[in-house]
Amino acid sequence: MGKKHILIVSVALLATVLLSALQFSGQALPTGAWGLSFPAEGQPPIGPAAVQQLSAYDSAYLGDTTQPVIYLTFDSGYENGCTTKILDVLKKHNAPAAFFLVGHYIETNADLVRRMVDEGHIVGNHTMHHPDMSKLTDKAAFAKELQALETLFQDTTGKELPKYYRPPQGIYSQENLQMAKDLGYRTVFWSLAYADWDNNKQPTKEQAFSKLLPRIHNGAVVLLHSTSVTNAEILDELLTKWEEMGYRFASIDQLFATQKGAV
Repeated sequence: MGKKHILIVSVALLATVLLSALQFSGQALPTGAWGLSFPAEGQPPIGPAAVQQLSAYDSAYLGDTTQPVIYLTFDSGYENGCTTKILDVLKKHNAPAAFFLVGHYIETNADLVRRMVDEGHIVGNHTMHHPDMSKLTDKAAFAKELQALETLFQDTTGKELPKYYRPPQGIYSQENLQMAKDLGYRTVFWSLAYADWDNNKQPTKEQAFSKLLPRIHNGAVVLLHSTSVTNAEILDELLTKWEEMGYRFASIDQLFATQKGAV
C-alpha cells in the first residue's frame, strides 16, 4: 500500500468520525440496543452515540484511540464450566478483566466470584435479574436492580461492588444512563464483540478470529461471554495474537481516565 493510498484512507476515516460527531452533536441519546458499524479494519467503530455524548453520563464504549490498549470485559449470566479456564488464561497473560455479573451467577458461584476479586479483576453490575432496564422508568425500581446486586456481592465477598454498570443486552435509554450516573455508576458499553452467546450455535475458532482479529483497534473495549466454550478454547491464542500485534491489556479503571484521547 503506497503512502498516497494510506493518506487517502486516513483522511476518509477522519471525515467519517467528524461527520459522526456532527451528526450526534446536540441530539438526545437514542433508546435501544447498543450496536456498532466498522468503517475499516483496525479502526474504531462508530456507535449509536458519540463518545462525547456518552461522557456526559459517565458512560463509555471506547478508550484512548492513540494507545494500543485493550480493555477485556466478560458478561456472565450463568456458569457453563468455562470461567476457571478463562481466569487461568488471564492470569497467564497478566491481563486484568471486568466481569459483569447478574444475581444468579453470584448466588451459585461464590468461589469463582471471590477468585475474580482475589486475582485483581473487577466485578461489575449486570443487574440482579437481567431485565430490559430501559423499561424501568421509575427511579426506585431501577435503583433496586443495581442495589440488590451490590448487597449480594458484599455479602459474598466482604467487599463493596465497584460502580461499573453494563445494561443487560446492551439495551439502554438516556434516562437510564442518568439514573445510573445519579447512583454513582459508570456505564460500560463495548467497541468489539461477536456472536458468542448462543451455546447451541457456537462459532468455530476460525469464525471467531475472523471477527476479533481484523476489528481490534486502539482503545478497544472487548465484550466476550464467559459462557462461550469457543472463547475458553481460543482465549490463550487470541490474547497471544493481540500481544504480537502490539497491544497490551488494561483495567477499565483506566478507561474513563483516558477518554480524552478517544475519537
